[in-house]
Formats: sequence, C-alpha cells, structure tokens
Amino acid sequence: MQQFSIGVNDVTRVLERMKPCTELESSAQLVPLRSNNNKTPSVKLQAVLVASDCNPRWLTKHLQSLASSRSVPLIFVGDNKHGSFRLGELVQLKTAIAIGIKIKDSSINKIIEEVVQGDRFEPPPDDQN
Repeated sequence: MQQFSIGVNDVTRVLERMKPCTELESSAQLVPLRSNNNKTPSVKLQAVLVASDCNPRWLTKHLQSLASSRSVPLIFVGDNKHGSFRLGELVQLKTAIAIGIKIKDSSINKIIEEVVQGDRFEPPPDDQN
C-alpha cells in the first residue's frame, strides 16, 4: 500500500522481518520473492535513507548492521538544510530520521536503483523546482 517505511522503529521492524542474505543472494537483483505458501509476501526494502544529523547517534547505529545483513543499502542524507528536515519533506512530515523505501516497482524504485547501482544520476537543476 504505502511506498515508505517511516521512522527508526518501523524501518527496524521491516528489516528484522526480512530474511538475512547469504553472499550469493546479495549479488542477485532486488526483486520481491514469491512465497510458496498462501501468505502474502513480506515487505522488502530496497534501500534505507538515514539522516546524517541524527543526534544521539545510537538511535540509528543498529540500522547499519541490520541493513547490511539483509543486503539493503544504507544511504546517509545530509545537506545545508539538515538530513532530518530533507527526509521529512520527502514523506510530508516536519522531520524524519529514517525512511525505508519499499520494493513496489515505482518510479522512486527506479531512481534508487540508479543511485545504488552507481549509474550516472544527475538531479534536475535547482531552477526547475
């Protein structure tokens, strides 16, 4: 339903529900896996955005190892407006410390894939806002 997992607790919960990856699995494409049983497939994250200005740091420290064990890239966001304000704007809140981007085959997923894959990604110039 929703494209984002918002907040440290929600991101942590989604990551914990994801199956840890082996080295072979981590090199595979980020595609939702089909389940053999009749249950709905669990939510999977494509990437986690973390505000680089989070204080105290221990609030997000666990996300690095958790995301790494699930082969989910962690992207630190920070600029002159502060990462927590920038992430908040993304999800229409005042601030956000962590946002998980769910795999939904949307335009956001395509952009994140380009960033994570290291393809040439150039944001639009500021005057086009």
